[in-house]
Amino acid sequence: MTRSPAPPLAIDTIYLEPAVEAFSRGREILARFPAARRIPVRSHWNIPDLHGNAGSAEDWIRIKRSTLVLGVKKGLAMRPNGRSAHFIAPSTSNGCAMACAYCYVPRRKGFANPITLFVNGDEIGRAIARHAGAQGMLPAPDQIDPQAWVYDLGENGDLSVDALVCDAVHDLVALFRGLPNAKGSFATKFVNRDLLGYDPQGRTRIRFSLMPERVARVVDVRTSPIPERIAAIDDFVRAGYEVHVNFSPVILYEGWEADWRDLFRALDAGLGEAARRQLKAEIIFLTHNAALHAVNLRWHPKAEDLLWRPDIQEAKRSEGGQENLRYRSGWKGRWLARFRDLLAAELPYCGVRYAF
Repeated sequence: MTRSPAPPLAIDTIYLEPAVEAFSRGREILARFPAARRIPVRSHWNIPDLHGNAGSAEDWIRIKRSTLVLGVKKGLAMRPNGRSAHFIAPSTSNGCAMACAYCYVPRRKGFANPITLFVNGDEIGRAIARHAGAQGMLPAPDQIDPQAWVYDLGENGDLSVDALVCDAVHDLVALFRGLPNAKGSFATKFVNRDLLGYDPQGRTRIRFSLMPERVARVVDVRTSPIPERIAAIDDFVRAGYEVHVNFSPVILYEGWEADWRDLFRALDAGLGEAARRQLKAEIIFLTHNAALHAVNLRWHPKAEDLLWRPDIQEAKRSEGGQENLRYRSGWKGRWLARFRDLLAAELPYCGVRYAF
């Protein structure tokens, strides 16, 4: 089996809650980084050296590469979703070692958001199993899945990167292998070929996020290149994963349609018949954020030339009270229709599970 590329991590600092070392997963992770400086903190949600630090924007990439946070997940409830999945499972992580310029997760923690791993993954797994057991069988096929309840596992991080640090992702794949009425699902922008040995037996759905390569080179910082993601799809299908794609985020600029046509043709050329038969897509147009825009101007202003377009965006207050920007409602529907028409012309076998 081909090994994964060198990890995008060089951990030298670990912030950890007091209870972490009482968990075997916590001890496992600490043992992997014996030389890292350990800094006890009361809560992974409140670390003054990271969260809200006025200087953290300039250190964005260094923090992503060198810092790890360990905590204990408190809330274990499943949240109804209805779009990408039926339920959002409690996350085994929060934050990411990659640095996509449009990511919504850092808004919640003062923007400096390296990987936070929760060491009580076994409790999370038991909560998922109990919940799935109480659901019974999916009563009827729907746009999420024809047969199984689907649980999104990676809402706040990228599990392919988390798997470089500990075995929590391996355990989740094994969990769903034993749940006859449920599937796990997560999106990724990192090709971790170690996952090919996890034996998912069709019970885990991986969604490779794709966008035109020349745009990804600007906004998808520290991720696997788009051609590498496309080249991995057949291998993951052969390994027993259900593999879908996320066309996400769709960013509008002059020439966007031509770039997406090129991407669709590259995807078509890179897929074998087995991958084509099971391929489905999610389409997600960009949502940006005013505060994130201000931070990005300090570490990656070039990305904002693509992301910050008030001439075609409108403000929308989020449920959390933040000022988000989305493409103007009167036009977004037309752009989405053009995108779907283009997709149907180039990849007629690729169904759309949902578009937003």
